Amino acid sequence: MFKIKKFTLALGLCSALSATTAWADIKVGALFPFSGALALLGQESYRGLELAVNEINAAGGVNGEKIEILKADAVDPTQAVSETKRLVSSGVAAVFGSYASGISYAASPVTELAGIPYFELGATAHKITTRGYKYLFRSNPNTGLYGAAVIDALHDIVAPGMGLNPKEIRIGIIHEDGPYGTDVAATEKKRAQELGYTVAEVLPYSAKTVDLSSLILRLKGAKVDVVLQTAYQNDAILYFSQARAGGFKPKVVIGAGGGYSLADTAKAVGADMNGVFDLDFPQSSINPAGAPGLDKFLQAYKTTYKSDPQSGHSLTNYVGAKAFFEAIGNAKSTDPEKIREAVLAYKKPAGQTANGWGFEFGEDGQNKASTFYVMQWQDGKLVTIAPSNLAQGKPIFNK
Repeated sequence: MFKIKKFTLALGLCSALSATTAWADIKVGALFPFSGALALLGQESYRGLELAVNEINAAGGVNGEKIEILKADAVDPTQAVSETKRLVSSGVAAVFGSYASGISYAASPVTELAGIPYFELGATAHKITTRGYKYLFRSNPNTGLYGAAVIDALHDIVAPGMGLNPKEIRIGIIHEDGPYGTDVAATEKKRAQELGYTVAEVLPYSAKTVDLSSLILRLKGAKVDVVLQTAYQNDAILYFSQARAGGFKPKVVIGAGGGYSLADTAKAVGADMNGVFDLDFPQSSINPAGAPGLDKFLQAYKTTYKSDPQSGHSLTNYVGAKAFFEAIGNAKSTDPEKIREAVLAYKKPAGQTANGWGFEFGEDGQNKASTFYVMQWQDGKLVTIAPSNLAQGKPIFNK
């Protein structure tokens, strides 16, 4: 059994916990928004990491060394920087995170400067992996693919199914103004224009806004019939509420993950959510025949948390974390150079993981074999409709 350099991560109030928590053989960090406006999906993302660690430990750990997770709360980019600096000063060897692009973008320069691996499991902003970093690795797809995937779903599935002529469609793109929403919107606009669609409006807003009424008036005035929204939970709910109040009912609404994948969002929105399309990470509503290990994940989730997953973020983080821990095991070391070599050498074809993703990392640390799936809300349930080998239902078109 080789001896791994201690991973240290922080848990919220780390100084208070360090006095009561026994150090394990391997300590890994979880940098997520556990409180604040992003806490729901931050916590859901963390659960995937936690379940992966539980499974690995039950099987004997990483090359015989058990793993312990210590959590660090990062509610915004400023706190992400301060928490990561504290972790580095405490001798942290690696950081896992982080769900939110703003948090990942702010925290990863700190670990890069310290020569410490940062494993991103869920943040999507394309620019996170375009800075030439050596020790930053991301298992999930990025917004460079996201916006194009949304438009391709409109072009290949939604418009033909609803009998809409692409030349007559007027698209309104609305998005929260952080790295996530801004990147998705830019690639949506670019891809839509490449395919000859009319983009009538591109309207950013703060995710903390409490009023989208003027934005909705703009969409109505521009005669938008297809709305593409990139949102978190609160702003997604706000859009539907104020669109209803304003008498605005486009023919198609397509979300880019975030709040659009949450059961709680669908409950809050009600009947207006039925028929809405969503592009996101794989959810648990995929065909298990193409995702070996999915049933095991779902059982572990229900046993541990006494509920079904709230979104696909837990599954995404579970699959990514397992891949990175396997790469660390292959490296037989926590030396950053050896981990980098092991991650770059790590390959797995699609169809062999619990969400169907494959793994192949580029020199920039981005997993090139992960992608987004097409889903639709049907009778209060988020149903995967593409790709066909993982679909559990067919699209329903309200013409």
